[in-house]
Amino acid sequence: MTRLALLYVDDDDDIRTVVEMALALDADIALRVAASGAEALTAVAGGYRPDAIVLDVMMPGMDGPAVLERLRALPATATVPVIFMTARGRQADLDFYRARGAAGVIVKPFDPMTLPTQIRALL
Repeated sequence: MTRLALLYVDDDDDIRTVVEMALALDADIALRVAASGAEALTAVAGGYRPDAIVLDVMMPGMDGPAVLERLRALPATATVPVIFMTARGRQADLDFYRARGAAGVIVKPFDPMTLPTQIRALL
């Protein structure tokens, strides 16, 4: 399997910890985390080049769709696949995220044991 440079963005400390532990089970994922959209954009502006991004939808300051819009405006991340992670799992919500260009959506609560496989399947 190809090593995947993955940026995970979520403002919730507990969920970030669970995701970090879950993705640590996959030695082929090189994980970098950000606690906000602004922190993710700073990482990209500083030269970090993820292969994919998992982005929480509901964050203070700048929500996931706003971060995605900013990422799409940057040459380095214009085509990087983005997966949204959200507690809003209604079909209308899923359709909205996909219409914004998401490669997929993971609905919370998620199964930590299958998270790496789920992310790869969406990519």
